[in-house]
Amino acid sequence: MSDCTHVDTLGWIAAALMVATFSCRDARRLRPLAVATNLAFVGYGLMAHLPPVLTLHLLLLPINLWRCAQAYRC
Repeated sequence: MSDCTHVDTLGWIAAALMVATFSCRDARRLRPLAVATNLAFVGYGLMAHLPPVLTLHLLLLPINLWRCAQAYRC
């Protein structure tokens, strides 16, 4: 498999995780999925050299980690 195929595959995985995140109703399921989505998009942004995607998900990651911790504390 070429590097381009790996990048595309990671992008599609990240997109699928985003759809799953938006499909959630329960915060205890939503936040871990959001964290996984952010991590997948960080990897995709790095591999595909997409600074806006990388920056957005690096900013969202700590927010989702914080909200995830809050969801599991309650």
